[in-house]
Amino acid sequence: MGAGPPGALTGAATGPSGSGPKHGEVAGHVRGGTQMARATTQTLLHVPYGDGDGEKLDVYLPTDPSGTFPVLVYIHGGYWQCLSKDVSGFAAPALVSQGIAVVAVGYNIAPKGHMDEMVAQVRRSLAFLVQQYSWISGVYLCGHSAGAHLAAMVLSTDWAEYGVTPDIKGAVLVSGVYDLEPILHIYVNDALNMSREVAQRNSPMLCVTGAVPAAGACEVLVAVAQHDSPEFRRQSREYCQALRSAGWTVSLLDLAGVDHFNIIERLSQDSYILTEVILNMISRA
Repeated sequence: MGAGPPGALTGAATGPSGSGPKHGEVAGHVRGGTQMARATTQTLLHVPYGDGDGEKLDVYLPTDPSGTFPVLVYIHGGYWQCLSKDVSGFAAPALVSQGIAVVAVGYNIAPKGHMDEMVAQVRRSLAFLVQQYSWISGVYLCGHSAGAHLAAMVLSTDWAEYGVTPDIKGAVLVSGVYDLEPILHIYVNDALNMSREVAQRNSPMLCVTGAVPAAGACEVLVAVAQHDSPEFRRQSREYCQALRSAGWTVSLLDLAGVDHFNIIERLSQDSYILTEVILNMISRA
């Protein structure tokens, strides 16, 4: 897989003019949605899944939390150094109304957290969930940008190390980064301080083979925005192809009329195509 030019992944962090960071704007949008979700949904907030300060998650429960129900585990983006679980509940209302729990996972972002730690934390959060909550009838992953990278790394987990095997039935990977090497020489790595070895062992493109045993039971959707940068679009296509070649059930969804940010912000809308795709994926299980 040929790496894109240095900086090819940074265009997603700027507005249409490329003149400045958009993460603050995005945080404003999803913060409002999360506040609404917390006000209107039954929640379990700041549940610790480990001992670290950042190792907490938020649970948004269905309107009628009786019996068992599926859970969508959302992993936020932000180039591994912005945003948090506290602005990551915006998609909950559209899903809990359909009997689906939503969990927003927190992890230690850079510079406090490093890449190996973030991957381990997200994996550990999944193990905690299935051990802690007997009501889970199936796990679905959803991650955006850096969160899609972390969700993809979850798919390659050797669960024997965790003493549990989560029933991961599906994954929706939105505008993700699947090859970390192009990041090594751009500003994103200033806080991450990744070496080439760290980037390689945490690149989903290089971990696909290890994920094969779970392939038959898990449906993967790789989604990319029409206005994502060419490097994001290339990585999404190639990761999708790699999964398919390894025997996974995978499809690529190229969403028209959206960019790297509103492709995920609109997940708060019932009628948004990605919301409908997630609901359809879960209903088929």
